Amino acid sequence: MLSSPLLLLSSSASAADIESVRVWRAPDSTRLVLDLSSAADHKLFALQNPNRLVIDLSDSQVKTQFDKLDLTNTPIAKIRAAVRNKTDVRVVLDLKNTVSPKSFSLKANEQYSDRLVIDLFDKKRVVSRSVEQVVKKRNPKIVIAIDAGHGGEDPGALGPRRVREKVVALQIAQKLEALFDKNPYFEGELVRTGDYYIALPKRSKIARDKQADFFISIHADAFTNPKAYGASVYALSTKGSTSAWATKLAAKENRSDEFGGTSSPSGNAYPDYVQGVLADLIQTGTVRDSLDAGKYVLKNIGGVARLHKKKVEQAGFMVLKSSVPSLLIETGFISNPKEARDLSTRSYQQKIANAIYQGVLQYHSDSPPVGTLLAKNDGEIDHSYVIIRGDTLSEIAARYNTSVRKIVRYNKMKSNSIRVGQKILIPSS
Repeated sequence: MLSSPLLLLSSSASAADIESVRVWRAPDSTRLVLDLSSAADHKLFALQNPNRLVIDLSDSQVKTQFDKLDLTNTPIAKIRAAVRNKTDVRVVLDLKNTVSPKSFSLKANEQYSDRLVIDLFDKKRVVSRSVEQVVKKRNPKIVIAIDAGHGGEDPGALGPRRVREKVVALQIAQKLEALFDKNPYFEGELVRTGDYYIALPKRSKIARDKQADFFISIHADAFTNPKAYGASVYALSTKGSTSAWATKLAAKENRSDEFGGTSSPSGNAYPDYVQGVLADLIQTGTVRDSLDAGKYVLKNIGGVARLHKKKVEQAGFMVLKSSVPSLLIETGFISNPKEARDLSTRSYQQKIANAIYQGVLQYHSDSPPVGTLLAKNDGEIDHSYVIIRGDTLSEIAARYNTSVRKIVRYNKMKSNSIRVGQKILIPSS
């Protein structure tokens, strides 16, 4: 069944071919995308007995196949397409689950042709709960929301040999989550768990729903000059950007919704609550806390990667407009052949994840949130580190402002030899 009996949407009329089709599954919805040679009028409506969703496109032709799509774990049982009235196309989705449908058109941009997007939102069950159940208890662990940039329709930056930012970002995010989950004082929470797109405002909402204490958005930069290099760390600015590059980067990242496909407009036209969040950020000093945390993270990243900027930059990143300290981390330039190659390897991804993890760990050790286990322990925490390929004790010691001798003695090691996968504790400097 469909929760809405009829929906009618249209775009500017023009002869259009359906050139390709894709399906993306998210935790609470399914997205069907039709790539068109040009914009086309369309109608979306429901039929019952059996349950179907119908998309009629005017003055169109089918130039692709629907039977090759992987419909696993989607509410769609089958997709059929046929020509009607010699010039129109009817696409029929046979449904096996209840959904709430929505469709909208996206204009062509530098990455995609015109698109027709059909979102099928899972029908939510209404569950009655007592007041006691609704009230959430403070998680004694420090919750770190980890947002892998882009996803689904939006691949982000594209590097040599088809290295895609959305893939690299998710892989690093998953490694980072695993590190936090292994620490008894922390809990990692992925904002995006797979290859699907989430609108920018919803990313911070997911973090709020998970009661996050800190928000990290993982990305990989790109530039027309392949020699551009280096990782960088950004915090939100409620005024202006700290550099022309930060302004340009924020503008690019804020356009992500145009590529990912969302009916929410870009720019400043997001929900009213965002403006309230910005006011809270200024009053509570959250931006200042973000900058403080960014210094820890930047220092640690500088131990494993070349830096593009040697200080924490600021700009108006939409994804950072959260009510908790938030950072956007560009892990390198995916347009740089060497950095793209590094960012594609598990060992280097682990190094970057370790560096971000240690920076966040050190920040919270010095400034533990009230009510957390770490605060009750006065911020005292053993900084653990897992050896990966290419590590040396001297490099690790320099990164954490200690000495090889102290590390060896602290871990009761018989020699300076280390092995991949070995876990060591970093002594306080």
